[in-house]
Amino acid sequence: MRLILAAVLATAAVPAIAQIVPTVPGQPGQPTAKVPAGTYPVDPNHTQVSWEVNHMGFSMLQGMFGASTGSITIDPAKPAAAKVDVTFRIADVAVTAAPFAKHLQSPDFFDAAKYPTARFVSTAITPRAGNKATITGNLTIKDQTRPVTIDATFIGAGANPMSKKLNFGFNGTATILRSDFGVGAYAPVVSDTVKLHIHAAFAAQ
Repeated sequence: MRLILAAVLATAAVPAIAQIVPTVPGQPGQPTAKVPAGTYPVDPNHTQVSWEVNHMGFSMLQGMFGASTGSITIDPAKPAAAKVDVTFRIADVAVTAAPFAKHLQSPDFFDAAKYPTARFVSTAITPRAGNKATITGNLTIKDQTRPVTIDATFIGAGANPMSKKLNFGFNGTATILRSDFGVGAYAPVVSDTVKLHIHAAFAAQ
């Protein structure tokens, strides 16, 4: 979901990136690496979207979803035409207590039995300085689709030392309202505002 940024960075190496995203000597992923044109599937083992809400003014609560399917399509010659489409399984929500997970999957919140997945589809990208971009797209939860804006940062690309294939990834942040997606139970006692932290990874097949 900060995913389309690769299209911008694939066009050229950006020296300023190294000053924005620190690298560790010896790591294969580098923020100045180019990403060749193509379609790359999401890496479900290393893609996470965590959410954060204020719980009654007492504490902050967090949970996490992982990607189940999806891909990014990029072309260095047409960076603005990059597309990303990622689906998340609602039933796989990860929290620290099983009863809380069950409640989140209930009709009070996500109603996972009726709406088992959520989906993000990009619509546009606006490059910014260095390795950053603003990504807009449509997020669908419980059959409710709303526009979302993501502040994205490209992390790096390179050959995975285990698979020997290209891997690359991004970080991103966004803010949404639960009530926009029919997940507004207990608001405003539990905050309607939700902060999203996105960690997306893609790998060549």
